[in-house]
Amino acid sequence: MTTRQPTADFEASSESLPKFQLKRTVVLVGMMGSGKSAIGKALAERLDVPFLDSDAEIERAANTTIPEIFARDGEDFFRRRESEVIKRLLSGPACILSTGGGAFMAERNRSAITNQGVSVWLKASLDTLWERVRHKNSRPLLRTANPKQTLSDLLDQRTPVYSLANLTVETQLKNSIDKTTDGVIEALLTRPDVLEEITE
Repeated sequence: MTTRQPTADFEASSESLPKFQLKRTVVLVGMMGSGKSAIGKALAERLDVPFLDSDAEIERAANTTIPEIFARDGEDFFRRRESEVIKRLLSGPACILSTGGGAFMAERNRSAITNQGVSVWLKASLDTLWERVRHKNSRPLLRTANPKQTLSDLLDQRTPVYSLANLTVETQLKNSIDKTTDGVIEALLTRPDVLEEITE
C-alpha cells in the first residue's frame, strides 16, 4: 500500500496559515444558541490551544446532566457549581472556554473572567437564536408554555450584562463558522495582551 504524499501546493498553503500566541484564556459568553461551542472549537483549533466547555465540566464533575441538576438541586445550586468550575478552569493554561448562557450574569464570574482572561460576547438576534434552539430539548430554562417568548425575555434581561464583555462579535445564521471565527480572531488581535500573531 502506497502512502500518498501531500502536494507542494498543499504544503505551501499549510505553511502560509498564520500562527498565534494566546496569552490569556478567551471566555465565550452569550445566549444559548449563539454558537459558543461551535465557534469555540473552531477557534481553539485555529489558535492551537485546548477547548473547554464549563457545562461539560460541570456534568463530568456531577456525573449527571445539567437538566437533571436543575430538576434535582435547583438553579441556585447549579450556579454555585458553575462559578467553582469557571474559577478552576481560568486558573489553568490559556485556552478557549465556552460558558453557559447564564454564567456571565453573576458578578463573581465576570470579575474572575476579567482578572484572568478576556470575555467575548457572541451577539445574536432573537431570530437567529430561536432557529438554533427551537428543536432541542436540552435547555431547562426553555421548558415553558411559550419557549420563544421565554427566550426573548431572557435575551432582553441579559443583553445589558453581555454588553459588559471585553469584546463583542456578531454572529448570524448566514455566516459560516469559519467567518465568525475570523471575526473573533480579528477582535482578539486588537488586544495584544491576549493574542499576538507570530511572525518569523
